[in-house]
Amino acid sequence: MLREDKVILAMSRRRRTGLIVLCLFTFVLLVLLDYGIAHRRRCFRIVSGKQTNLLDQTDYHGKKFVVTKVVDGDTIDVNFPDATREYTRIRLLGMDTPEMGSKESAPMPFAYEAAAFTRQVTLGKYVTVYLDGPGPTRGKYGRLLAYVKLPDGRFLNEVLLTEGCAYADTRFRHSFYNKYRQLEARARGSRKGLWKSLTRDELIPAM
Repeated sequence: MLREDKVILAMSRRRRTGLIVLCLFTFVLLVLLDYGIAHRRRCFRIVSGKQTNLLDQTDYHGKKFVVTKVVDGDTIDVNFPDATREYTRIRLLGMDTPEMGSKESAPMPFAYEAAAFTRQVTLGKYVTVYLDGPGPTRGKYGRLLAYVKLPDGRFLNEVLLTEGCAYADTRFRHSFYNKYRQLEARARGSRKGLWKSLTRDELIPAM
């Protein structure tokens, strides 16, 4: 009887070991498949414009992400891999903030204030991303073009215009083209933010 118990115990151990190995194998396989799909999607996004729009709509539209970095007043990074990067860079659609400058040029007036405002309301927080179809979802530098909804329900694009931290980008049409021009006009009329010391003529060369 004791011998039978040992046989049963040995079989039970082998069964458990087999189940553990099977579970580990399944987990590794799923990870590899997930990585392969993500890698193919990111590579495909680079080479195909039309498929980029479709993939972007699937990956981003209506989805929430954490803001990991604020580049300037109108550009942020969120925690979602994009192409070869571990993050997605988003360019706010339909408006501009003064440029931060570079090694060759000094920052424009109110550039730091606009960036500080965006940093205050977004950094480390969940925001919801909305794309504007059916046009391109990417800009000239590969950044995702989007409207960004703040945790309090307001859209960052509109808040920046309302507070005088940004001006309407009139180069390209979008769904809120007229509304953004009106928001800018109100802020300009009230001399809010950058409009205290700047005129639109001074901003247009940077657009």
